[in-house]
Amino acid sequence: MKSWLATLSLIAVTAVWGWTFVIVKDAIAVYGVMPFLAVRFLLAAVVLIGLRGRRLTRSTLRIGWKIGLVLAAGYLLQTWGLRFTTATNSGLITGLFVVVAPLADRALYRTRVQSSSAVAVSLSLVGMILLTGGSSEHLALGDLMTLGCALAFGLHIALLSRHARHHDPGALTTAQLLSVAVVFLMAWPVSGTPTFPPRRVWGAILITGLVASALAYLVQTSAQRRLSAARTAVILTMEPVFAGFFGFLLEGERLRGLQILGALLILSALAVGEILPALTRTRRKPLTSPDSQP
Repeated sequence: MKSWLATLSLIAVTAVWGWTFVIVKDAIAVYGVMPFLAVRFLLAAVVLIGLRGRRLTRSTLRIGWKIGLVLAAGYLLQTWGLRFTTATNSGLITGLFVVVAPLADRALYRTRVQSSSAVAVSLSLVGMILLTGGSSEHLALGDLMTLGCALAFGLHIALLSRHARHHDPGALTTAQLLSVAVVFLMAWPVSGTPTFPPRRVWGAILITGLVASALAYLVQTSAQRRLSAARTAVILTMEPVFAGFFGFLLEGERLRGLQILGALLILSALAVGEILPALTRTRRKPLTSPDSQP
């Protein structure tokens, strides 16, 4: 996957994730957090095993299982947090992974952050502060749980950036989501008696299981074979922007002046971190010998 295609694919993923904040909030109000997560990721894992299971190796299962545990922690905190905060707040606070991801990458793997990525992360952070600060007057329990989710998702991005290039993307995605599914299936009976999903939540389960989980994480894993943790984090900060947009469109949740400014800063971060470097590379390309190798 080329760098520009990885960027566009990740932006599309953020749009899907931003949309599903509202869908998930409505679904867990009917079916519950643990049942919804268990069925969602079981569906995603079963589909990926059918499509990519033959490519699984012991090495991929071992790495994917560990990365999946981090992802499971993030989803548990995010989905529980949605019970106690708005879809817009959840999307905005989740976006703080933009700071966690490059810091985790630096701490774990001593990865150097490029200057353009550092500027983009800084702009995204300021944008996130404005978005979150304008959404409520105080932090609710759900907001604090979502902050824990942002830490987990940032660590997930760093881990995936390190290991994705060494494994088949379909197999690594399958291993991750299989790990997540097993965790939630084991925890489901502890949270209550397992029950079959009611008809009214099946739409949310299908959308989140097939599109927002199986397809989305396959795209992210493939993209992170080309993109660093910092670049990925900057691109994924479009998720809270989409969450705010769909929160307004579907739930009537409104962004205030500072939040709109924050959204614009995140968009500018995307331009600084992705668009401008791409244009620079394009301008320099003719100066490179046709026989030279990248």
